[in-house]
Amino acid sequence: MADPFTYTSFDVLPKTRLIFGNNSLDRIGELAKDLGCQRALLVTDRGILAAGHVDRACAHLKAAGLQVAVYADVRENPTTLDVDCCLQIARSHPIDLFIGFGGGSSMDTAKGTNFLLSNGGEMRDYWGVGKAKKPMLPLIAIPTTAGTGSECQSAALIADEVTHQKMACLDPKAAAAIAVLDPELTVSQPPRVTAVTGVDALAHALETAVTRRKTPYSRIFSQEAFRLCSRALPKVVSHPQDLVARGEMLLGAAYAGMAIESSMLGAAHAAANPLTAHFGVVHGEAVGLMLPAVIRLNATDPECCEIYAELARAAGWAGSQIRADMACARLLDQLNVVLDQAGIAGRLENAAVDFVQGPGLEVLAGEAAKQWTATFNPVPVGPAEFEQLYASVVMGRSKPLTPTPQV
Repeated sequence: MADPFTYTSFDVLPKTRLIFGNNSLDRIGELAKDLGCQRALLVTDRGILAAGHVDRACAHLKAAGLQVAVYADVRENPTTLDVDCCLQIARSHPIDLFIGFGGGSSMDTAKGTNFLLSNGGEMRDYWGVGKAKKPMLPLIAIPTTAGTGSECQSAALIADEVTHQKMACLDPKAAAAIAVLDPELTVSQPPRVTAVTGVDALAHALETAVTRRKTPYSRIFSQEAFRLCSRALPKVVSHPQDLVARGEMLLGAAYAGMAIESSMLGAAHAAANPLTAHFGVVHGEAVGLMLPAVIRLNATDPECCEIYAELARAAGWAGSQIRADMACARLLDQLNVVLDQAGIAGRLENAAVDFVQGPGLEVLAGEAAKQWTATFNPVPVGPAEFEQLYASVVMGRSKPLTPTPQV
């Protein structure tokens, strides 16, 4: 039997102070002062503004003596245009602090703007790892969705406005100095946002657990993230006011973000990005569509099968003595149940993907193969493999794995 705990060298320096608890947003003023800051730019979207969260945060910041400017025009899946617009506001105020307040898009926009304000140039200059040469301003990240885990990552994911190519700009200087996890902020999410961001967090846990870059350190966070999200996601979908479940989702998403920081992601995210770019499929739904098919592919690798089995056991989806292939089958079976509960379509056509009007499978597969996350998938994936993955989702969501005898 393959050993899922094969040891790999790693070097980890936690960069972000993590603060968790109901009403922890009320501490934002004192936290900003602790960083020695006086003038903040709060980056958010219109939904968070309408919910009243921005007014509350600004009140606490001003009570602590800070000046606050607000950029509230963040769009989902931010592009270079979003960063440029935010940069105009940042340059018009002598700020010394960024606050990314909202979903991953707000935090990514804040990070992207921080790159350009602090180091100049354009986003493409920072595509890759460690491209910033100068120090960056401190960032406080306050997620209002339990999904991306961006609050615990040093990457800004910004798409090119023209080509739609997603650029992952990673640099330790971009990591949040402080992440504030307040479960009460997530209650105001629309039900659909709760569902699709929760699926994204669940996918992060499953993908980080098996990537080529996984380490003993990252796998601790992958497994705990999966344990928390697998049980909390159905609860927050059916009982949105359940603050305990909201807290578990928020922690799970943050832990998955920590895992991503070390281990990166895989083929499900690589396949999801072209669906979002060409057909406007919401990121969490696109990942949820592709995830079962990718798990089926990865489970053909004995080590991945064993890791998936361990995740199933940690979530209580399989007993401790059950054979790995059987536990893996139960993982996929139960995952499909959770995806159904979250309202994730099982087929591309049900997600409004129209191949008559848009690019075909071959084009999508070629683009997926070029995604950076594809390089970290444990089973090698190129255009041919991605075309097969897309084709399987055209036919319908992957069925449970058929256990094969083990000697």
